[in-house]
Order: sequence, then structure tokens, then C-alpha cells
Amino acid sequence: MNLTFLGLCLACFGVSLAEGLMMSSLFKSASRQPEIIGQLRSLLILGVAFVEGTFFVTLVMAFIIK
Repeated sequence: MNLTFLGLCLACFGVSLAEGLMMSSLFKSASRQPEIIGQLRSLLILGVAFVEGTFFVTLVMAFIIK
């Protein structure tokens, strides 16, 4: 097994874990203060975009190294 693909699998796991933690925090915050859900939603979208961007950079690097 090539170590590049092992690294890609670990990156996928990290992305899934990070998005799950962000959603969990969003639900906890929304249950405490439902009036700020609009601000939380925009921050969540920004956070998911950064996490997904990191994953896509890792994916591209895996194909370049291959």
C-alpha cells in the first residue's frame, strides 16, 4: 500500500472529525442562544470552507506526489 493514499485516508478522517465537532458545537450554541443562529450559521459555513479547502489541497498534493 502506498503511503500517499494512507495520508489521504487520514486527511479524510480528520476532515470528517472536524466537521462533526463544528456541527456539535453549533447545535450546543444554538440551544443555549437561539437568537444568534444567523451569526452562527455564517461562521459555520466559513469554518467548513476552510476545512474542506485543506482537504482539497491534501488531495491535490496526493495526486501530484503519485
